[in-house]
Amino acid sequence: MYLEFQQQLSQRIRDLLRQQYDLDLPRVVIDQPPNVGLGEYALPLSFELAKKLRKPPRKIAEEIVAGLGQASGFAAFEVAGAGYINAKLDRASAARFLLQSKLAPEAKPAAPEKILVEHTSINPNKAAHIGHLRNAILGDTFVRLLRASGAQVDVQNYIDNTGVQVADVVVGFLYLEKKSKPEVEALIQQATKHKPFDYYCWDLYARVSQWYEEDKEHLKLRLQTLHDIERGDNEPSAIGKLISNAIIRRHLETMQRLGIEYDFLPQESEILHLHFWDMAFEQLKQKGVLYFENEGKNNGCWVMKRASSSQTAKRQSAAEENEDPEPKSGPDEEAKVIVRSNGTVTYVGKDIAYHLWKFGLLGKDFGYCRFYRYPDGREVWISAESGERDHPHFGGVHAIYNVIDSRQSDPQNNVIEALRGLGYTEQAENYHHFSYEMVALTPRCAAELGYDISEEDRKRAYIEVSGRKGFGVKADDLMDALISAAQKEVDTRHPEMSEGERRKIATQIAVGALRYFMLKFTKNSVIAFDFAEALSFEGETGPYAQYAIVRASNIFRKAGLSAEEILASRVELSFLNEDEFWELWLRAGQRSAMVRQCIATEEPSHAAKYAFQLAQMFNNFYHKHHILTESDEAKKRFLLATAAVVRRSLIDSLGLMGIEVPEVM
Repeated sequence: MYLEFQQQLSQRIRDLLRQQYDLDLPRVVIDQPPNVGLGEYALPLSFELAKKLRKPPRKIAEEIVAGLGQASGFAAFEVAGAGYINAKLDRASAARFLLQSKLAPEAKPAAPEKILVEHTSINPNKAAHIGHLRNAILGDTFVRLLRASGAQVDVQNYIDNTGVQVADVVVGFLYLEKKSKPEVEALIQQATKHKPFDYYCWDLYARVSQWYEEDKEHLKLRLQTLHDIERGDNEPSAIGKLISNAIIRRHLETMQRLGIEYDFLPQESEILHLHFWDMAFEQLKQKGVLYFENEGKNNGCWVMKRASSSQTAKRQSAAEENEDPEPKSGPDEEAKVIVRSNGTVTYVGKDIAYHLWKFGLLGKDFGYCRFYRYPDGREVWISAESGERDHPHFGGVHAIYNVIDSRQSDPQNNVIEALRGLGYTEQAENYHHFSYEMVALTPRCAAELGYDISEEDRKRAYIEVSGRKGFGVKADDLMDALISAAQKEVDTRHPEMSEGERRKIATQIAVGALRYFMLKFTKNSVIAFDFAEALSFEGETGPYAQYAIVRASNIFRKAGLSAEEILASRVELSFLNEDEFWELWLRAGQRSAMVRQCIATEEPSHAAKYAFQLAQMFNNFYHKHHILTESDEAKKRFLLATAAVVRRSLIDSLGLMGIEVPEVM
């Protein structure tokens, strides 16, 4: 509701400026006044126009207000202070709009441009851990937000199945455990829910890392195995593929527990075997993005300039000052190596080729095969050298969001600069590194998970995890522990319910707690995960927001009415003249504005903040007004409508975060 009226106001202002001042303002800044008594929208544009029109801001504001006159949906426009314009909604009109709204996704354009969100991207060598959950939850929530805005979104999960991590597990099976391919295959088939294969590989990976530490000569086996996997058609590569596919399935099962799903799994093996790099290499050489270095530490390598290199910065500065750049005095030691002197391609080189494919600029495509089926029948596709004829179309997108941690900023920037160097300026602008910081554990949480914590670590704010060292929290273990903790509370509160019902509710609370905890912090904040904090029914948590909805649902259950009936009935709206009630309705109507804010800032934490604040406002309303015992029938129906409007907005907002609402708590 709020966004829709804001858009109407913006367009009306732009039309007026063209008509009255012959000005075309591409964007009208609209803020929100400090309290609803002043109005719902504040426009500072008079200050922006003062220089252009050579008039005092207040004079311009008065002229604009006079020109606006009466507008549908608005009660008044007022000049405030030195030149602000406050716009007041017709509260009854806005409320009727909100009552009729289903809070469905915004209307989709006739042919929306496709957006690609790549997230999760776990190395297929061991079980997913808590850090991977932050990536996947951020990415999945952003996908939900984009789809709620009307966008067409493909979800990809990149699989690095030819990297060092997979090679290390292959080394473990071949040289530590002396297992053949049939024996590894048997191990996969014998895996159970209580002894899953990805857990087995977790421990093996840590043992291999220790084995390397004991004798550096063992690292030669890693290098040999890595080359075998990249080359293909040998036992190490066959074992690597076997391991990768088994663990990818486990990762999909793990993420499915959180409601996280994917459309396509592109694998690095096909980027290599289908020679994506060869196509990209020719483009990069032809456009001069890459050059061959004949001296210095990068002698014999194909390199590209870094956007952040000191030499590049000097040349840009000289150009801005109309000065001649300093002559090259030697090789650029800061240049990024794309092809090593031995002919192997770096990670960034393969990533450039992969992103040319994403934008439909490579002139080559994957083969596609079905890989995994969700309970609703929807299928996940995986890349192959050759595949099925009838498959969905992936790639050729308009914009990309890569959910990758902040430590990968440099490689991401190099890919963007390569796109710019190739002349793909628009694509470079539409390439977004959706970065985030790491997840750690509070000392209390680490101790609860069974880790031996030193006295020194107990004093720390958080403890970092390390999969290589075997110190970390497996994603499934974390979810199991959260569900177990939630179920103890549910069992105590609802002993009359069946075991299956209590388990379902505990799972919804646990998933809600985990997803909300991962989302409530800004992306650039380090998270220290804590069980007690995440599961609390008080404060800024998922269970707190869920409980507000359950509380609202209980009102309708006790009244013998449905929230939908109330929303569809006639309601006396004159009570909205009281700011207390209007603030709650207005906040409930800002869901679309919240979605837009999350997308524009690439910050899903706004969704968590919105849900918490709305739940908090509703709880204050709930404690102050005794709805079911209200003697004034008109007011009682209005209070019920208020609860229904807020309940619907909260359900929808939590849904955007992938959080379901239990029947009881």
